[in-house]
Amino acid sequence: MKLDGNGQAKILDPDEIGALFSEGLKTDRDRALGGICLFTGCRIGEACQLKTKNISGGRVIFPKAITKGRRGTREIPISPRLQLLLDCYQCDREYLFPGRWGRGHLHPNSADRILRDAFERIGLIGASSHSFRRTALTEMHRKGIPLGTIQRISGHESLAALQRYLEVSEGELRSAVQVLNW
Repeated sequence: MKLDGNGQAKILDPDEIGALFSEGLKTDRDRALGGICLFTGCRIGEACQLKTKNISGGRVIFPKAITKGRRGTREIPISPRLQLLLDCYQCDREYLFPGRWGRGHLHPNSADRILRDAFERIGLIGASSHSFRRTALTEMHRKGIPLGTIQRISGHESLAALQRYLEVSEGELRSAVQVLNW
């Protein structure tokens, strides 16, 4: 995993996300894979193990059996942008992202390589498959989504575990102390 200066996967900015989906990810499958990771905040291994039946009723359902720690099933509503990516990518196999020759599911190492190649194509340094997860969770936090809601989406067992994912910028620190203006 490539790391930023803080020892974590890089948070992607809107321009980088735009370039990634327009120039870096070359196929509908690859864009759908990146979209699942970005718009649900899931781990790459969870995305790879999704079955087509897990996209249902306007939700992406991550069964307990494929989640880290197998703590519980997560159901994430599908955003309009993710829906567009899924509409472009049609898969009639058991797994949403089939493995080589249609057997099993795409291996997380193969998915990681697809994403690393896309990052390289657009000259993005310090990003990894985990950047999608950190970006999604950090952006929700920056937009004021309650931590409990973000925790439910991410599947983190504790708020302490979740908070390690959330990046705090210098501007956010300045804004925070400026509210103390009696």
